[in-house]
Amino acid sequence: MGIKKRIKKIQATLRRKKIDAVIICQPQNRRYLSGYTAPDHDISESSGVLLIPARRSPLLLTDFRFQIQAEQEAVEMEVVLYPKGLPALLKHLLPERGIKSLAFESHYTLHSTAEKLLILCKALSIALIPMEGLVERMRIIKDESEIDLLRHSVHLNEEVFLEAFSTISPDRTELDIAIAIENSMRMKGAESPSFDTITATGKRSALPHAVPGNVNVLNNQPLMIDMGLILYGYCSDMTRTFVPGRADAQFLKIHRLVRSAQLAAIKKIRAGVNAAAIDKVARQVINDAGYGKYFGHALGHGVGLAVHEGPSLSSRNRKQLRAGMIITVEPGIYLPGWGGVRLENMVVVREDGCELLNRDTTWLDL
Repeated sequence: MGIKKRIKKIQATLRRKKIDAVIICQPQNRRYLSGYTAPDHDISESSGVLLIPARRSPLLLTDFRFQIQAEQEAVEMEVVLYPKGLPALLKHLLPERGIKSLAFESHYTLHSTAEKLLILCKALSIALIPMEGLVERMRIIKDESEIDLLRHSVHLNEEVFLEAFSTISPDRTELDIAIAIENSMRMKGAESPSFDTITATGKRSALPHAVPGNVNVLNNQPLMIDMGLILYGYCSDMTRTFVPGRADAQFLKIHRLVRSAQLAAIKKIRAGVNAAAIDKVARQVINDAGYGKYFGHALGHGVGLAVHEGPSLSSRNRKQLRAGMIITVEPGIYLPGWGGVRLENMVVVREDGCELLNRDTTWLDL
């Protein structure tokens, strides 16, 4: 689905809800609807917002720093600068465009920003309407062009991992490996990591979101690497756990169990199955082996322009999966005092099953 069609879908929703316009400020949503790739440094600093009227052409509002980039990338819309700040521009632009009701992304907008927007709208007799998930509901289903971009992102991520894997030795630290991985991502063409790389050795691999430290890799003990990158705007996410040196019987047992849980879940994934049922399949494998209390997170999550988006593969999500969704499948077992094993691949939900995006999987079957 091209940008024009995406905008038309947003406008159709606005008309159905009898809302004159919406402001889009969430960076991935902004990129999805415009092609404009400038990031925000944090939630309090914006490189621009989209103003999408229900019945008129959309606008990208930004400042001088981003003018050239915006005009080059957001080719489907007019770029308007706000030299005196966004509120000053909206004060004149909203009445000029005949906007009497304005929606905003309530799940993302800072409270302080929303308050300023409310004061402005009250002064202009404009109804300010909180709206949640307007764009995210569209993003959750990927078309084939998006799936192809995600496939490329996954494959490049695997390439980076294999390069890093070949250099791992006890004289390297967790931090050293993480830095090397992220440098390699950029050298191979990625925009950036999709999240801070996780490397955890030995007992520290029992920490699902361990922060890499100046800790040397331990020989003959688990090493967990969780990594992802952004390529052409789309994210990848993959976890591998292995043993530098010789794996003992305990590691092989836990690794095989986690892999069995992952394969059982992948086998059940298809359009029409609810997400909780997929989570249950993997969790049951681990529960039956007596390790249920050591698998404490959801089985997976959606991936796209953001590395964590809908849908969630968890016991709380009773919604059915739909064809075109991209999800991770990442069961794990984390044993305090010993270490942990997590294995993570990405799949595309299809009508009759799922498509595994990862190519390098044979070595997982220990």
